Amino acid sequence: MIKVLIADNHPVVQDGIIAALGSNKDIEVVGKVRTTSELFDLLPQLKPDIILLEMNIPEVNGITALRQLKKEHSQTRVLIFSSESEDVYALSTLRAGASGYLSKDADTALLSEAITKIANGGLFITNELAQRLAFDESTNKPRKFFRKLSTREVEVLKLLAEGKRNKYVAEELGLNEKTVSTYKARLMRKLNVDNMVDMLQQAKALELY
Repeated sequence: MIKVLIADNHPVVQDGIIAALGSNKDIEVVGKVRTTSELFDLLPQLKPDIILLEMNIPEVNGITALRQLKKEHSQTRVLIFSSESEDVYALSTLRAGASGYLSKDADTALLSEAITKIANGGLFITNELAQRLAFDESTNKPRKFFRKLSTREVEVLKLLAEGKRNKYVAEELGLNEKTVSTYKARLMRKLNVDNMVDMLQQAKALELY
C-alpha cells in the first residue's frame, strides 16, 4: 500500500485528489494539510511514502519546503502537483529533490500513474513535457534562457516578478540583500536583458506571474 499525504491549501483540490485516487486499491490517502507548518507537524506521525505538494502552499514557498523535506525526511518522496507552469517549474523542482511534477490541468488518470511510478523509485514527468524539454534550443525563446537558470534563481525571479522588494526576497529565501542583488545581476545576464523591465517581461513570458 502506498501512503500519500496531500499538502494543498484548497479543500476542493484535496477532495478531488481523494476522489481521483479512490478507485486505486494500492494507494491510501493518510492525511491532508493546508500549510507547511501542518505538513511538518504531521509528517512524523503519518509517515507517508509520497507527499503531493502544491507549489504555492502557504507559509513557505514550495521549493523551500521541498528542500527542507529532502533534508529532514529524505525517505519520503515528493510529487509536485500544482497549477504553476509545468515548463517553468518542473526542472527546478526536480533539481531541488522532487521525484516528479504534474500539472493540475493534467488528466486525473495520470495522478495514480505518477504516484505508482515514484513509489517504485522512478521519476515522473509527462511525455508532453519531456518532448518540450527536448525541443531545439537554437531558437532565441524565453524557455531556452530559462533552462540556464538554477532553482534558486527561479525562486528569486518569481518573487521579483510578483513585485517583491529585495528585502522581502531576502527574508523569504533566507538570504541577505546583497546576495539578492547578485542574483538579480546574474538573472539579467542569463536572460540576456540589461534592465528590470525587460527581465520582468521575460518572467511574464515564462508565466511566472
